[in-house]
Amino acid sequence: MRRQQIGVTTAEVRRRELSRHIRAVGQVKVDETLLTDVNLRMSGWVQELYVDETGQPVKKGQTLFTLYSPELYAAEREYLTALRRTREESADALIELARASEQRLRLLGMSPSQIRQLQRRGEAWEYVPVLSPATGYVIEKDIVEGGRVEAGTRVYRIANLKRIWIDADVFESDLPQIERNQPVRVELPYVPGRTFEGRVDYIYPTIAGQTRTGRIRVALKNPDLLLKPDMYANVEIEVDLGERLAVEDSAVIYTGPRRLVFVDLGDGRLRPQEVEIGVHADGFVEVKEGLQPGDMVVTSGNFLIAAESRIRSATKYWGGSHDSH
Repeated sequence: MRRQQIGVTTAEVRRRELSRHIRAVGQVKVDETLLTDVNLRMSGWVQELYVDETGQPVKKGQTLFTLYSPELYAAEREYLTALRRTREESADALIELARASEQRLRLLGMSPSQIRQLQRRGEAWEYVPVLSPATGYVIEKDIVEGGRVEAGTRVYRIANLKRIWIDADVFESDLPQIERNQPVRVELPYVPGRTFEGRVDYIYPTIAGQTRTGRIRVALKNPDLLLKPDMYANVEIEVDLGERLAVEDSAVIYTGPRRLVFVDLGDGRLRPQEVEIGVHADGFVEVKEGLQPGDMVVTSGNFLIAAESRIRSATKYWGGSHDSH
């Protein structure tokens, strides 16, 4: 009757399938494997700029700008001269010279199709079209019409956004439960009601010292371009923990370094029992030591029971005497 008055309830300790959801905040990033830089292999002057805005979409093979380069112009003329000489005289040395001249054009950045056009044209271009090497969006631009550019300059960075990354910060204590290819759900505050499904693509090997968080990467397809770089995202990782011995969270009392439960011995008798606990999952906590399947433990009212416990045999579980209470 006394137990009913203070609201004591009990539950059986048993093995159960556990799973938990790890939640983290992430940020949309460009997939680094889908980045392409446009670098110049020779110096020159920009004549006409066709792609003149950051964010502009481009397609592979599209003309980005035209360039006048004395070095490239001289290489074109050298190649055409070598071709004419091989037509007049098919000596091995002349054929090898033509091949070397063609290879030089390739190394300077001319595409095979441009070299074929040059052969048909028979005349060197003063202003050579510079083509986009990839399809995507211009996310960086460092070129203006009429400007001079030096060899090695990165004039564009192009990102293909059909697939993106989300970098999410996860508490250090949660990292051991995360593995590659685990399913992930992503929601964006900017796209209410829409859930994106992905998987853990990579777990970074470092920890942020101040926040004690690790970083994971989620790869997501992005066909509609709803996911844009630098957006924030809510990330949820479902972790299957398998079958484990567990009790309800409410059964465990935290007393400094110790974890206690009250075991129901029957006939109104309760025994405080120290336990070693593991992971928390969906309202349950894993019990590693201290209990056996089938034990009955108090799940509510246990704090009142602890407060009323005055017997000496229980004082060791509370870190000192309570005679003064």
